[in-house]
Amino acid sequence: MRAWNGARRCAQGFYGMAHCERAIFPEKVFNHQNTFEIFGNMRFTLDELTVFLAVVDTGSLTCAAEHLGQPISTTSRLLARLEEKVETTLLRRTTRRLDVTDEGHGFARDARAILEAVRVAEDGLMERRERLAGPLRIDAATPYMLHVLVPLMPGYRERHPDVELVLTSSEGFIDLLERRADLAIRIGALKDSTLHSRLLGQSRLRLLASPSYLSRHGCPHSPRELAQHERLGFAHNDILNLWPVQQADGKQMQITPTLASSSGETLRQLALNGMGIVCLADFMTGSDREQGRLVEVLADATEPVDRPVQAVYYRHSAVSARIASMVKYLAEVLPARH
Repeated sequence: MRAWNGARRCAQGFYGMAHCERAIFPEKVFNHQNTFEIFGNMRFTLDELTVFLAVVDTGSLTCAAEHLGQPISTTSRLLARLEEKVETTLLRRTTRRLDVTDEGHGFARDARAILEAVRVAEDGLMERRERLAGPLRIDAATPYMLHVLVPLMPGYRERHPDVELVLTSSEGFIDLLERRADLAIRIGALKDSTLHSRLLGQSRLRLLASPSYLSRHGCPHSPRELAQHERLGFAHNDILNLWPVQQADGKQMQITPTLASSSGETLRQLALNGMGIVCLADFMTGSDREQGRLVEVLADATEPVDRPVQAVYYRHSAVSARIASMVKYLAEVLPARH
């Protein structure tokens, strides 16, 4: 099961494939409607492989069932049927956890290669027809989704009208598998080594406040005076509460918010309503500054800190044509600094 030299196109995309139009897989492998026959005596389906990999990737039957949008009984049945066919224990189950056996790890690598080959073949066929189609799930923080991605989607749809966009928003970093996302836009340094990334640009951090707040409370003239002001910051996130202003010791200022939220968009709205001083990136405040709704505070004391904006997807996956088309489009239309 190691040397896969071809792929096939299936009728329903990456998950939930029902039947196949053709197969170009290696010798001694035959397909019978979503079924592969190995050496004439072992048959397994794409549905079974998909369930098995979902269980491996999510770590539990329950999470796998939720990820695939199917009952847990179906997930359990397909997994048991696969293990019966391969006559090997792929997963060890206890009351508390589920572990992948050595045989299961090897089989997972092969199964992943099969499904990726199917996906690449499907995308390749669409590319040859010069018409991409199928779902593309994109996740981004709410502010970036609202202020950057949403205004750009009409242009993408003009290029690829048959791609089915699914846009989700989350605060902070997300697990692509858990959120069923193909592509995520992340702002800041990446720590996950399992991800591919493409730099889309940079966005500068600034301290901002509304004219109404400054008229009531005055404008701080030094970082030390920030202690006397309302500080709008992130809940339970010390990294995002590190403001790029120089203190006497040369270090950046770690603030303790007087009003906190998990959402950058909520903090922006609070600042617009005169609730305090906030530190936000240019991509979500550019129009506010241009129209005078927010003004920069302590500009001379603010260090030039640019946060990278990156498109990320799993390193182990082949780059589908749909993912590549969106990354290429964003790289073309986004300015280097936004």
